[in-house]
Formats: sequence, structure tokens, C-alpha cells
Amino acid sequence: MKSDDARLETIDPPGWSAPRGYSNGVLAPAGAQILFVAGQIGWDGEQRLVSDDLVAQFEQALRNVLAVVSAADGWPDQITRMTIYVDDRQAYLDATREIGAVYRQLMGTHYPAMSLVEVSALLESGARVEIEATAAIF
Repeated sequence: MKSDDARLETIDPPGWSAPRGYSNGVLAPAGAQILFVAGQIGWDGEQRLVSDDLVAQFEQALRNVLAVVSAADGWPDQITRMTIYVDDRQAYLDATREIGAVYRQLMGTHYPAMSLVEVSALLESGARVEIEATAAIF
């Protein structure tokens, strides 16, 4: 994680319970550059899916997001927003423990503003998860 003095600020309305596994809002510091990361799926640099397994695809998709952030000289803790699209909500819920472990391995305890959306299908045949993100690079 980046050890810069500039920090993202978590925003929660007064009186709300603390969210678990995400932030309600994230405020970027003045002067940050905003990076928009296109939806990343669980494929490698040669555009081959790494597995049929949801957890393996989640891990690779998140690694791909982090590779784009890194290419912009950013860090995982500079991701402000993340949207996760899955083709099977129940399969995601069933794998929550394993997905959480992968998430913490790659992102630590940084939780951006996040949404999870179930879709009927993703564009690439065989893709089970797609992750898009926004980062504030400072």
C-alpha cells in the first residue's frame, strides 16, 4: 500500500451502521488524477480465461484491475470505486469466504465504494465475473 500523506477519506452518513466489506462513499484528495479502469475479466495477458472456476476468475480479474492501476503508478489503496458483475449471484454467495480471502490477499483491508451486480451473461464466452474500477492516483 502507498505510504503517502494524501489519503482517501471514507464517507458515511451520520447515524448509519458501518458497512461490511465496502465503503458507502470515498472522497479523493484535491489534485488526484482519476483513473477509470475498464471491466476486467479472469483472463491472462494472452486473453485466455485462467479457469472455469468463479474464484480463480475473480482473482485474475482483480489482478488485472490492479495491473492497470499499477501501470498508472497507482496502488490498490487508491481505488475509490469498484463494480463487480457476476453471472450467478448464488455461486458468488457460496464462494464468499474464498473470494474474501483472495480480496484481502490482493487489497488488504482497503474497501472502496462497491457494488455487486448479477447479470444474465458477460460479453466473453465463459467469463463468470467482470470487475471495473475507478482510482484516484496521487
